[in-house]
Amino acid sequence: MTAIRPEHALAQAYDGITAVVRDLDDAALQRATRCRGWLVADLLLHVLGDAQRALVTLASPVDGPADVDDVSYWRDFPGTGDEGDRHAWWVRRSAAAFDRPSEIVRLWTDTAPAAVRAAAAADPAGHVTTQGHVLRVPDFLATLITEAVVHHLDLTPDLPDAPPPGPLAVRVAVATMDGLLSDDTVRPAAWDDHEFLLKATGRIPLTDRDRLELGESAGWFPLLG
Repeated sequence: MTAIRPEHALAQAYDGITAVVRDLDDAALQRATRCRGWLVADLLLHVLGDAQRALVTLASPVDGPADVDDVSYWRDFPGTGDEGDRHAWWVRRSAAAFDRPSEIVRLWTDTAPAAVRAAAAADPAGHVTTQGHVLRVPDFLATLITEAVVHHLDLTPDLPDAPPPGPLAVRVAVATMDGLLSDDTVRPAAWDDHEFLLKATGRIPLTDRDRLELGESAGWFPLLG
């Protein structure tokens, strides 16, 4: 993270999602994603919730110290099980309440740039609280970037012409996954960054060759859900 300004990477992550959804019509916004049960519009509403949370969090600084960083934040993150299922169901119902899926796009394109501006204005030496944890501002931004990049990849399997996430944002997400691996793990050389992110988050299953190369570390996968 030292060579990357997190507010720049967040801008790239959110701009990348905007580039995917900005010109989609209502039919395309109802295509499938990699997230079980979620259409493109549903997943965009979920990411919109992150941008809205960023606005609240960055406007509510707290005293330190941090209790998690950009990696350890994910280790006990409730993304699966009953809580994850309840959230998935809530998102689907909430997205269905809009008259048209394109209204979610409009909210996203209003909110995401505001979150990026708030990130740029935040004190990089400060602390914020979110979801029961205290983080340094740069680490909080890294969690937003990681989630945005993974969900960017989730948006695109049925959108073959969609642009990929930006390289700075991908570097942050990859650094997060590297941090979640054990120190002695060497990921397979054949994986590019996108494949690593998809396999690290369980979007694509490990192959037999992957398991052979990873050895005991294959048991760590998925690194997060």
